[in-house]
Amino acid sequence: MSILDRFSIDGQVAIVTGAGRGLGAATAVALAEAGADVLISARTAEQLEVVAEQVRATGRRCVVVPADLSDLDAVAGLAQTAYDELGRIDTVVNNVGGTFPKEFLKTSPRFLNEAFSFNVATAHALTRAAVPLMLQQDDGKQKSVVTISSMMGRTADRGFVAYGTAKAALAHWTKMAAQDLSPRIRVNGIYVGSILTSALEFVAGQPELMGQLEGKTPLGRVGEPEDIAAGVLYLASKAGQYVTGKLIEIDGGIQQPTLDLGFPDVAP
Repeated sequence: MSILDRFSIDGQVAIVTGAGRGLGAATAVALAEAGADVLISARTAEQLEVVAEQVRATGRRCVVVPADLSDLDAVAGLAQTAYDELGRIDTVVNNVGGTFPKEFLKTSPRFLNEAFSFNVATAHALTRAAVPLMLQQDDGKQKSVVTISSMMGRTADRGFVAYGTAKAALAHWTKMAAQDLSPRIRVNGIYVGSILTSALEFVAGQPELMGQLEGKTPLGRVGEPEDIAAGVLYLASKAGQYVTGKLIEIDGGIQQPTLDLGFPDVAP
């Protein structure tokens, strides 16, 4: 087997959540280009169909499931759908998540709980539903789960007490799940840095903010969705067969937050 062959996932099946745009869309296409059939899910059907066209253009099958992925039953149901429609499950990419920044005193316990559910419980619900189906293929091949965390889960800044805490919990969930599911299923994650997706549209339109973000990034630029997709492929493929319970930092080398949102000091 050549080194490039290790990155092939020909004939495998992957589930990618949050795949209507951004990181999820790039990941779904990348996995298809490497040989996998994919099930993609997100809230907006129109966005998913655009991604599905790109997947099918590679010659691979694509199942589209529009759904509210904050609904834990809905996200768990993706596993059975993928198995029924595509015949197997080899990789689960837990990409759905995200939480708006808020000042500390405006972050209610309910908001914190919702952030945890959307970023962590969704990953657990889907993975828990997928594992029995992944194990039904007794073909000796490793299966893989990849979670998408954030650099804010390993650093700290104002306004991110809900998002950062949830992403830190997701990273630790990744390590814990890797212990529970080894050796048949590898579980790894990615600490994502600043990536040029719709989440950064506001910043991209303001040169001062973009300059601040790029200037605090050692590599001097924001990332592209394909940078993350390449990391997912490594973790999902035989190239990453000796890696589990790890979080890879794909963030341009940052060691601290790169964008000051200007949240003020707390005041009486």
